[in-house]
Amino acid sequence: MDEYIALQPETAQSVLEVVRKVIREALPKAEEVISYKIPAYKLGGKTVIYFAGWKQHYSIYPANEELVAAFKKELAPYKVHKGTIRFPLSQRVPVKLVTQIAKFQAERSEG
Repeated sequence: MDEYIALQPETAQSVLEVVRKVIREALPKAEEVISYKIPAYKLGGKTVIYFAGWKQHYSIYPANEELVAAFKKELAPYKVHKGTIRFPLSQRVPVKLVTQIAKFQAERSEG
């Protein structure tokens, strides 16, 4: 994961480190892995959340219908399309929202 972040644009690296830290704190028992060439977190052998850096934004996956419905109000300022939530690199990481999404995904994977 360190290598993945180091290979991202410099403007994205510090933001991705924050996202990584937030997810690790939200899911302390999760295993950090690279899956589909991007960072992911597994619990009980199941991948529960991914993130990736881009030039202008970073994304969190998967954003299924249940998640989007549960966080409709909180996600309103962000672009959500085809299972992806896009967050602008130019804005502060919404720590509370990312934490809630990670925990939501973890809870759903248990069922």
